Amino acid sequence: MNKEMVHILDHPLLQHKLTILRDENTSVTEFRQVVGEIATLMCYEATRDLPLEDVEIQTPVAKATVKKIAGKKLAIVPILRAGLGMVDGILTLIPGAKVGHIGLFRDPDTLEPVKYYCKMPSDIAERDVIILDPMLATGGSASAAIDFMKEYGVKNIKLMNILAAPEGIQRIREDHPDVPIYVAACDEKLNDHGYIVPGLGDAGDRIFGTK
Repeated sequence: MNKEMVHILDHPLLQHKLTILRDENTSVTEFRQVVGEIATLMCYEATRDLPLEDVEIQTPVAKATVKKIAGKKLAIVPILRAGLGMVDGILTLIPGAKVGHIGLFRDPDTLEPVKYYCKMPSDIAERDVIILDPMLATGGSASAAIDFMKEYGVKNIKLMNILAAPEGIQRIREDHPDVPIYVAACDEKLNDHGYIVPGLGDAGDRIFGTK
């Protein structure tokens, strides 16, 4: 495993907010809000390598040569449905990003992903893509989503998850060693049902109040 491709973001604010998500007594409203806040904080780190260019501007005092992002085209692609909870948090920092959607569900018997929806911006192949999903459990859905992006011709892909299991990280490293992973924490393991332990339960159910 190339550990340089796995970024565990242990910032105190992220860890504090993750504790709120883990608590079974956290309300749907608060859970949804905190997921968005965590996504915003994680986006700050995941975009640290965006290229900059020099531009000249006039401040109220003098002309200055300063930095701006070098025209980078970005897209975020949430894995439905739980990934939707992270979208607004990302758009807070990158309002010009386009949004694609991949609908996957996990077969309860095989635990493998099944695609039911996929809609991308027409210029997705020209964009850097961040795939969003709160949980990286078995890694099957994330690996499949990355496959779809590569089929569209996307060259630069990142995966952003709030919580991961070692099994999920290992799956992505084996299937897609070129894709960096950004997570707020890596937990102990998966249980027999494919849930992260200790985890935070089903993120989609807790975001949308369907548990």
